[in-house]
This record gives sequence, structure tokens and C-alpha cells, in this order.
Amino acid sequence: MRVLIAEDEKKIADFVKRGLKEEGYAADIAHTGPEALTLAEENPYDLLLLDVMLPGLDGLAVCSKLRASGFAAPILMLTAKDRVEDKVKGLDSGANDYLTKPFAFEELLARIRALLRAKPAESSSVLTAGDIEIDLAAHKARLGKGELDLSAKEFSLLEYLVRNKDKIVTRTMIAEHVWDINFDTGTNVIDVYINYLRRKLETSPSKKVIQTIRGKGYILKSDV
Repeated sequence: MRVLIAEDEKKIADFVKRGLKEEGYAADIAHTGPEALTLAEENPYDLLLLDVMLPGLDGLAVCSKLRASGFAAPILMLTAKDRVEDKVKGLDSGANDYLTKPFAFEELLARIRALLRAKPAESSSVLTAGDIEIDLAAHKARLGKGELDLSAKEFSLLEYLVRNKDKIVTRTMIAEHVWDINFDTGTNVIDVYINYLRRKLETSPSKKVIQTIRGKGYILKSDV
């Protein structure tokens, strides 16, 4: 899943980005309101972490403008203001949740997981495709009865493929959701990670779980 962190305090933004990357999320950073607005309008983010006190354009204005333009991803407001009226303003501007600084990173992760589970068409923290099962809350994946040993990036890639099971996903789509804005599209990194997953998912030569669609991309088959 790809997250935009809109936070003007560099140390906080870098800390959150490092933590999210360790958990398998792709993350970009914006330090100003206008930059956050531009990145959110131009990229397919799954969630926005939005500080209220951004320079150039505050978080409330960014949130309102994004909602008015049709931005549908969950927005989690981050702010040092803890008065009820401040929280009401944030929620009324279009935010889905509100987290007061300072916060524990574990709570931030829990809020993110809850917001992503609440997205349309998702009613469970468990995703399935054939005999593949992904527990988003526990951050674990299973193949049949056995747990899969996956790196953070392998887990993110598998999650994206399972969310789009039986649909063709292009390399560009994968790059946009699994990697961040600095991803070099000229490399073969995606192909390498696809092969890593194939070795762990395809237990026999005849079991082609992840299929290559020449000239288009990949498809994870749920009926193999």
C-alpha cells in the first residue's frame, strides 16, 4: 500500500517513513500544503497522513480541496491540537480519523490498518486468493496450512496482487502502489520480486499462480 506523509517537521516525517517502510508500505513525503495537494492529485495513494499545520496551505484546506476534487482515499489528520473543536474541524473537512501528537508509532500503525480495512469493498482484515491467505492485522501470509516467509516488500507485492486477483496489473500499476515516487522504472526490480514470490507460491511446475501476460503485465490466478 502506498502512503503520502504530509508533515513539515523533517525529523517526524523521516521517522514515520522509515517505520512504514519497515512494515512494507511505500511512502512519499510532502513538507508543504501545496506539495501535498499536488502529489495527492497526481499519484494513486491508498492513504494520506496529513499534518494540520502545514506551510503554504494548512491541512484542513488541503483536505477540503482533495475531497472536493474527488480524492477518495482515507485521510488521517496528525496534529498537536487536542481540543474537541479542533478535532471536529478536521473531521468536518473530510478527514476519516484524527491522531494527536505526540503519538506512539504502534498506535499510528493500528489506525492505518483500521482505515485501510474500512475502505469500500473490504469488510475483513483477511484477504484470500485460492489457497493463499493474507492476515493484514497480523502481517502474515499463508499458503495452505503453512506460513510464508516473506520480506516486507514481498508481502506488499503479494498483498497488491491478491487485492487484484484474476485481474491484469501492469508494471506501472505495481510500481505506483508497492514502491514510492523515487522508484526507477528502468530497472527489473519488479520482475525480480515477482520471481521471488513465484518460488514461494508455486509448489509444482504445473502450478502457475502468477502468470505473465506478454506486453501487459501479471495476473495472480485464484483458481490454480
